[in-house]
Amino acid sequence: MEYFCFSSSALKDPGLFSRGNKNPSHNPAQNNPNPQTGHPSAPLLPAADLSLEPLLPDQIYLIRNFLPGSLCKTYASFLASLPLTTTPGKPKKDEALRVNDRFQIDDARFAEMLWSQTSLKELVTERFDEAEYESEDGDGSPTQVAERARRLWGGDPLGLNANIRIYRYTAGQFFGQHYDDSNNITFPPYPSTATSRATPARTTWTLLIYLTSCTGGETVFYPEATRANRNPESIVVAPEVGMALLHRHGDHCMLHEGMEVTDGEKWVLRSDLVVPR
Repeated sequence: MEYFCFSSSALKDPGLFSRGNKNPSHNPAQNNPNPQTGHPSAPLLPAADLSLEPLLPDQIYLIRNFLPGSLCKTYASFLASLPLTTTPGKPKKDEALRVNDRFQIDDARFAEMLWSQTSLKELVTERFDEAEYESEDGDGSPTQVAERARRLWGGDPLGLNANIRIYRYTAGQFFGQHYDDSNNITFPPYPSTATSRATPARTTWTLLIYLTSCTGGETVFYPEATRANRNPESIVVAPEVGMALLHRHGDHCMLHEGMEVTDGEKWVLRSDLVVPR
């Protein structure tokens, strides 16, 4: 059985995930000896058992229980062995103040596994036949649903950004108010072949996966005031183990921040939804 884990190549390469790990060939999913709670290459939970929960339609969605708690615990334990870098205390001009520890790696294999071997791909690309995601002015035909999906995600989703970022927030750490940028990238095919070509692409949505819970550390969004609502309430997302958060970024990004952690540790895995340019 193949386990859902960080790429074996990354684990074995001392310059990648294995850096700081005392056993470079260690497979983190093997910490759990019970085969019934392992994490096969098939979706960890069927998409039918999960849903995109709209906190703010077209802006913010949650997928609760996206990853099982046992896997999140294994990941957090493994990630703690990596050489995390603390962000500078003084931000650059026009950057928000951020105080956390982080690690990043380009890993197309892991990004593809996270996209296609969980429920994420199906939820994003095939679950728009449900009433809450259908076009308000249409009848939910396949063509209209596909167009609705393209409008929502900014194009036809290719998968996830291979740039995987790991964030750890300990007590007293936070991320000030900011916007997430959209980035032009080259999307690598996985698996690659002699004839495969990378796709010019861009990121459109931020994906955050909470691996732990903590006290404080909420992600708070601040909707813009409108004529109809001059004082909108903020939208608060408290970290839940295994929960995924998708929020739009780039030109349509909402002002948001990561509140200070007051107790415990907040571990977050980040990538981005990618569409063709």
